[in-house]
Amino acid sequence: MLFEIVSFLLDVVVGLISGASLLRMYMQAQRVPFSNPVGQLVFALSDWIVLPLRKVMSSKGRWDMLSLLAALLLQFVEVLLVWLLLGAKGALLALPWLALCGLVKVALSGMMGILLVYAILSWVQPYSPIYGVLQRLSDPLVAPIRKFVPLIGNVDFSALIGLIALQVLLMVLNYVQAAGLMVIAQSSL
Repeated sequence: MLFEIVSFLLDVVVGLISGASLLRMYMQAQRVPFSNPVGQLVFALSDWIVLPLRKVMSSKGRWDMLSLLAALLLQFVEVLLVWLLLGAKGALLALPWLALCGLVKVALSGMMGILLVYAILSWVQPYSPIYGVLQRLSDPLVAPIRKFVPLIGNVDFSALIGLIALQVLLMVLNYVQAAGLMVIAQSSL
């Protein structure tokens, strides 16, 4: 039971900080200003790991690859700590794979959170100050869906369909992760 508690708390903390790092990268790519409360929270959660990386390397272009690297490093440290807590022997090859799968899960879960809050605000309070930020972050996913799904009774279901698609992707990722672990486990025997 103690292992599950520690693992859960570690997953929450690492998921929150790596999610903030990924959101930092995504907000920069979408050119969302960081002067809003979400941007300030993202900076507060991710500055401690991203800024030291900027001293060592530089990031150029639209995508902040150092924020991605920070999120991946955090996921790897989480997987390594869980591996050490379990006292596992061998299967070190699985750690980078698990970290990468964890990173993709955080990205998909974060996008699901953005879409969920965006959908709720669009139905309840579309004039909220945070609505514009969420709209800019969710538009790359829902804009293509809107081309195929018309408004039904003046209600936009594109965010709901996006949520369903992301959930399906999470299911596929879980299957791919398990299959990859099986291959790694069989090759280490």
